[in-house]
Amino acid sequence: MNTTSFISIKDDFLLDSAITYLNHGSFGATPRPVFEAYQTWQRRLEYQPTEFLNRRAPGLLAEARAPLGKYLNTAPDNLVFVTNATVGLNVVAHSLPLGAGDEVLSTDHEYGALDHTWQFLARQRGFKYIRQPISTPMISADDFITQLWRGVTEHTRVIFLSHITSPTALIFPVEAVCRRARAEGILTVIDGAHVPGQLPLDLDTLGADFYSGNLHKWLCAPKGAAFLYASPARQSLIQPLIVSWGWLPDATSPQPLTDYLEWTGTRDLSAFLSVPDAIRYHQEHDWATVQAECHQLASLALQRVGQITGLPALSPDSPEWFGQMVSIPLPQTIQPEAFHQALYDRFRIEAPLITWNGRYFVRVSFQVYNCAAEIDQLEAAVRSLLAA
Repeated sequence: MNTTSFISIKDDFLLDSAITYLNHGSFGATPRPVFEAYQTWQRRLEYQPTEFLNRRAPGLLAEARAPLGKYLNTAPDNLVFVTNATVGLNVVAHSLPLGAGDEVLSTDHEYGALDHTWQFLARQRGFKYIRQPISTPMISADDFITQLWRGVTEHTRVIFLSHITSPTALIFPVEAVCRRARAEGILTVIDGAHVPGQLPLDLDTLGADFYSGNLHKWLCAPKGAAFLYASPARQSLIQPLIVSWGWLPDATSPQPLTDYLEWTGTRDLSAFLSVPDAIRYHQEHDWATVQAECHQLASLALQRVGQITGLPALSPDSPEWFGQMVSIPLPQTIQPEAFHQALYDRFRIEAPLITWNGRYFVRVSFQVYNCAAEIDQLEAAVRSLLAA
């Protein structure tokens, strides 16, 4: 495949064909074979709920974690399924023994829901949550780390960082951050919501203490499939966010993550059990090529919209800094809500308008079902709306 002859498999997806869908990054989209596997698991659950949930569920979840561990290059016992990355990161944030005098260092590029999580806990427990400004355009990984470390003090206990940011869609050099933090005795908590399926992810090499990623976004699993990773040396820190049957009051040693976190009461496990099908779908469709081609589409969108606005990009035009998703600056003169509404109502383009640090962006995501003709539509829409 290449950008001039992109082989679309859009028919595998259930998306409305009347919409130019440039918003895979928000919620993902599931291809038909994976969705059918998901529905098969739901039917099996309904056929004999007691058999499925009481007797088979632990074994089935373990079977699903095995290919996920291989995909992420870590032992399955280091992983537990959660419904989304926000839940996984809340488990970690609530577990860590932070209090007055401690500091959690982050950036001003983080996902709003997780900013809220840390702010909430900081108010409750008395630690400081610091959002270190990281300027744009990005220059180099070394410059990023220099900027971030300006916020490190003797009180820094945790660095919380996105691997790919939500508002600015930038790839941060988290492996280098984890390496330096480990040398200085600082825990690392990484938000990988946008990474699995968009970037290669090797958790054992990455070196994070905790990492949570969505599987329903770029891996294209059904909605409600994500994972939490805890390194073996840090698993004893994890506490259950919801206390249920997995917690044993008379346990004399740390319990496995799955005991603490996997069983929270009656729920549909089908999205978790469909994850191996999503991994298989990627393997069958040469996803490394898909990722490269989608990055080229994102790059082309950045160039063409940038030619209209004349505004500088947030980073160099390179796969080092963005993957299949890119946030493109828009003029400060727009009315963001009206612009977003018109983009959808008039041009049938689904793409979020982002407000970040007082600036406006259109964030566009490209998946295997997109093609270069949709960039033509985006360019025409932006040109028309800015001329109005």
